[in-house]
Formats: sequence, structure tokens, C-alpha cells
Amino acid sequence: MYGLKTEAEFDAAHFLTDYHGKCENLHGHRWRVVVYLEAPELQKEGTMKDMVLDFGDFKREVRGLAETLDHTFIVEEGSLMPKTLACLQEEGFTLSIVPFRTTAENLARWFCTKLEERGLPVSRVDVYETPSNCAIYCKD
Repeated sequence: MYGLKTEAEFDAAHFLTDYHGKCENLHGHRWRVVVYLEAPELQKEGTMKDMVLDFGDFKREVRGLAETLDHTFIVEEGSLMPKTLACLQEEGFTLSIVPFRTTAENLARWFCTKLEERGLPVSRVDVYETPSNCAIYCKD
């Protein structure tokens, strides 16, 4: 089995719905995303011969996806009143509305799914909220 790994970072705010503790309040992180690819064999022809994937392509996809969340407020769909969302948008805040609770675990799965949709053979995604706290999503 062959593998590659790359990382990206982004700054974003979030809060946890139905949570009782500090994280129920709006707060931000410097999120760090580590993505692992796996392939049973290297590519056999073309410019990516003897590679899992070109590192340039890999980094571009991961960093591009992280960029879509950078400096946004990540909001779970339905967690805020529509008038609150409208006010935030009217004030010029950039919102990333997602259909899941905004935990690091769910963000790791989201990154995995989005990168797989782009054709990457993702095996694992780590999402760090802090330098020492990480959620991991592994493919079956």
C-alpha cells in the first residue's frame, strides 16, 4: 500500500448546538486538517507514472477546500433563527452553512467526502481544533 499526506490550515468560528459548556458559545479556532491518501498500486502511465497522485494536485485540492471555510462562521443548518442569519449576512459576515453539528469529527468526515467527490483516494482525515486535540475520520 502506498500513501501520501498533506496539511492545510484555516481560521473559522463555530459553536456547538445542544451542548452544555464553553463550546456552546461562539468561538474560533485555527483548524489544522491532515489528509492521507492510500493506493494499492502506483499509477502506471502518464505524467503521474509511479505516483499515487501529484503532490501539487493533492495540495491544491486540500488547500482549496480549506480556503472555502477560511475566515467564515461555520453554522449548523437550522441552529440559528433565519432572522439571525439574515442579520449576520447583512452585516457582511461570511457564513458556511453545513448540514451537520460543527464538531471536529463531522468536519473530518466532510473533508473526506468532499475530497473523494473530487476523485482523491482518501483513507483518513485528521482535524485539529487545537495543537493537541484532534478528531480522526478513517475510511472503512
